[in-house]
Amino acid sequence: MSEPIRVGMADYKIASGSDRLITLGLGSCVGIVLYSKIKNIGGMAHIMLPKSTEPDSDSLKFADVALNLMIKELESKGVKKSELEAKIAGGAKMFSFNNSDDKKSIGHRNTVSVKKILEEELKIEIVAEDTGGAHGRTIEFEVDTKILNIKTIGHGVKKI
Repeated sequence: MSEPIRVGMADYKIASGSDRLITLGLGSCVGIVLYSKIKNIGGMAHIMLPKSTEPDSDSLKFADVALNLMIKELESKGVKKSELEAKIAGGAKMFSFNNSDDKKSIGHRNTVSVKKILEEELKIEIVAEDTGGAHGRTIEFEVDTKILNIKTIGHGVKKI
Protein backbone atom coordinates (compact mmCIF):
# COMPACT_ATOMS: atom_id res chain seq x y z
CA MET A 1 0.00 0.00 0.00
CA SER A 2 1.35 3.45 -0.88
CA GLU A 3 2.08 6.18 1.62
CA PRO A 4 -0.92 8.32 2.59
CA ILE A 5 -1.22 11.85 1.21
CA ARG A 6 -0.51 14.26 4.07
CA VAL A 7 -2.84 17.19 4.70
CA GLY A 8 -1.13 19.92 6.70
CA MET A 9 -2.65 22.42 9.07
CA ALA A 10 -4.63 25.08 7.16
CA ASP A 11 -4.56 22.87 4.09
CA TYR A 12 -6.69 20.53 2.00
CA LYS A 13 -5.98 17.80 -0.53
CA ILE A 14 -8.05 15.81 -3.04
CA ALA A 15 -7.45 12.11 -3.70
CA SER A 16 -9.00 9.26 -5.66
CA GLY A 17 -8.88 5.50 -6.19
CA SER A 18 -7.09 3.62 -3.43
CA ASP A 19 -5.41 6.77 -2.09
CA ARG A 20 -5.53 7.61 1.60
CA LEU A 21 -5.54 11.10 3.12
CA ILE A 22 -4.10 11.75 6.57
CA THR A 23 -3.86 14.72 8.90
CA LEU A 24 -2.04 14.70 12.21
CA GLY A 25 -2.60 16.50 15.47
CA LEU A 26 -6.21 17.60 15.41
CA GLY A 27 -6.73 19.28 18.77
CA SER A 28 -9.17 22.18 18.61
CA CYS A 29 -8.83 22.05 14.80
CA VAL A 30 -11.42 20.12 12.79
CA GLY A 31 -10.69 17.62 10.06
CA ILE A 32 -13.35 17.63 7.36
CA VAL A 33 -13.74 14.87 4.80
CA LEU A 34 -15.92 15.39 1.74
CA TYR A 35 -16.40 12.53 -0.69
CA SER A 36 -18.61 11.48 -3.56
CA LYS A 37 -21.22 8.83 -2.74
CA ILE A 38 -20.97 7.73 -6.39
CA LYS A 39 -17.41 8.28 -7.59
CA ASN A 40 -14.16 7.16 -6.02
CA ILE A 41 -12.93 10.65 -5.07
CA GLY A 42 -12.78 12.74 -1.94
CA GLY A 43 -10.95 15.45 -0.09
CA MET A 44 -9.77 16.31 3.39
CA ALA A 45 -9.30 19.72 5.00
CA HIS A 46 -7.61 20.61 8.31
CA ILE A 47 -9.15 23.88 9.52
CA MET A 48 -8.07 25.98 12.47
CA LEU A 49 -10.72 28.69 12.78
CA PRO A 50 -14.51 28.89 12.34
CA LYS A 51 -15.22 31.47 9.66
CA SER A 52 -13.42 34.22 7.81
CA THR A 53 -14.56 37.75 8.53
CA GLU A 54 -12.99 39.00 5.31
CA PRO A 55 -15.19 38.46 2.25
CA ASP A 56 -12.24 37.83 -0.08
CA SER A 57 -10.03 35.79 2.24
CA ASP A 58 -8.21 32.87 0.65
CA SER A 59 -6.76 31.47 3.87
CA LEU A 60 -7.37 27.74 4.25
CA LYS A 61 -7.28 28.05 8.04
CA PHE A 62 -10.95 29.10 7.92
CA ALA A 63 -13.69 26.46 7.56
CA ASP A 64 -15.77 28.41 5.03
CA VAL A 65 -12.82 29.19 2.74
CA ALA A 66 -11.38 25.66 2.81
CA LEU A 67 -14.76 24.02 2.19
CA ASN A 68 -15.66 26.30 -0.72
CA LEU A 69 -12.28 25.78 -2.41
CA MET A 70 -12.38 22.02 -1.84
CA ILE A 71 -15.89 21.80 -3.34
CA LYS A 72 -14.82 23.83 -6.38
CA GLU A 73 -11.88 21.48 -6.98
CA LEU A 74 -14.08 18.39 -6.57
CA GLU A 75 -16.59 19.88 -9.03
CA SER A 76 -13.78 20.55 -11.51
CA LYS A 77 -13.06 16.81 -11.36
CA GLY A 78 -16.66 15.91 -12.26
CA VAL A 79 -18.21 15.58 -8.79
CA LYS A 80 -21.65 17.12 -8.30
CA LYS A 81 -22.23 18.90 -4.99
CA SER A 82 -25.45 16.89 -4.58
CA GLU A 83 -23.46 13.64 -4.38
CA LEU A 84 -21.18 14.82 -1.55
CA GLU A 85 -21.26 13.51 2.01
CA ALA A 86 -19.16 14.65 4.95
CA LYS A 87 -17.41 13.16 7.97
CA ILE A 88 -15.78 15.35 10.62
CA ALA A 89 -13.46 14.86 13.58
CA GLY A 90 -11.62 17.03 16.08
CA GLY A 91 -12.85 20.16 17.80
CA ALA A 92 -11.49 19.17 21.19
CA LYS A 93 -11.18 21.42 24.21
CA MET A 94 -7.46 20.97 24.74
CA PHE A 95 -6.97 23.36 27.65
CA SER A 96 -9.19 23.82 30.66
CA PHE A 97 -9.22 26.97 32.73
CA ASN A 98 -11.14 27.66 35.93
CA ASN A 99 -14.67 28.83 35.23
CA SER A 100 -14.15 28.42 31.48
CA ASP A 101 -17.24 27.81 29.39
CA ASP A 102 -16.93 24.78 27.09
CA LYS A 103 -19.11 26.55 24.52
CA LYS A 104 -16.56 29.35 24.22
CA SER A 105 -13.63 27.03 23.48
CA ILE A 106 -12.19 27.31 19.97
CA GLY A 107 -12.74 23.58 19.45
CA HIS A 108 -16.46 23.89 20.16
CA ARG A 109 -16.76 27.02 18.01
CA ASN A 110 -14.93 25.27 15.14
CA THR A 111 -17.26 22.26 15.33
CA VAL A 112 -20.43 24.40 15.45
CA SER A 113 -19.21 26.49 12.52
CA VAL A 114 -18.29 23.48 10.37
CA LYS A 115 -21.68 21.86 11.01
CA LYS A 116 -23.54 25.07 10.20
CA ILE A 117 -21.58 25.67 6.98
CA LEU A 118 -21.96 22.07 5.78
CA GLU A 119 -25.58 21.43 6.71
CA GLU A 120 -27.25 24.84 6.50
CA GLU A 121 -25.22 26.78 3.94
CA LEU A 122 -23.89 24.05 1.62
CA LYS A 123 -26.67 21.47 2.22
CA ILE A 124 -24.14 18.62 2.62
CA GLU A 125 -25.09 15.88 5.07
CA ILE A 126 -22.65 14.98 7.83
CA VAL A 127 -22.98 11.19 7.98
CA ALA A 128 -20.52 10.60 10.84
CA GLU A 129 -18.51 12.57 13.37
CA ASP A 130 -16.13 12.21 16.28
CA THR A 131 -15.85 15.65 17.86
CA GLY A 132 -15.33 17.29 21.22
CA GLY A 133 -13.72 15.79 24.27
CA ALA A 134 -10.30 16.76 25.55
CA HIS A 135 -8.04 14.63 23.37
CA GLY A 136 -6.20 15.11 20.11
CA ARG A 137 -6.78 12.96 17.07
CA THR A 138 -5.07 11.80 13.91
CA ILE A 139 -7.42 10.92 11.07
CA GLU A 140 -6.90 8.87 7.93
CA PHE A 141 -9.49 8.60 5.16
CA GLU A 142 -9.56 5.66 2.75
CA VAL A 143 -11.05 7.02 -0.46
CA ASP A 144 -12.13 3.67 -1.93
CA THR A 145 -13.84 2.34 1.23
CA LYS A 146 -14.95 5.79 2.47
CA ILE A 147 -13.83 4.80 5.98
CA LEU A 148 -12.43 7.46 8.30
CA ASN A 149 -9.99 6.00 10.82
CA ILE A 150 -9.60 8.09 13.97
CA LYS A 151 -6.54 7.40 16.12
CA THR A 152 -6.48 8.80 19.63
CA ILE A 153 -3.82 8.22 22.26
CA GLY A 154 -5.40 6.32 25.12
CA HIS A 155 -8.63 5.75 23.18
CA GLY A 156 -7.45 3.43 20.39
CA VAL A 157 -8.74 3.51 16.82
CA LYS A 158 -12.30 4.24 15.82
CA LYS A 159 -13.74 3.75 12.32
CA ILE A 160 -16.59 5.86 11.06
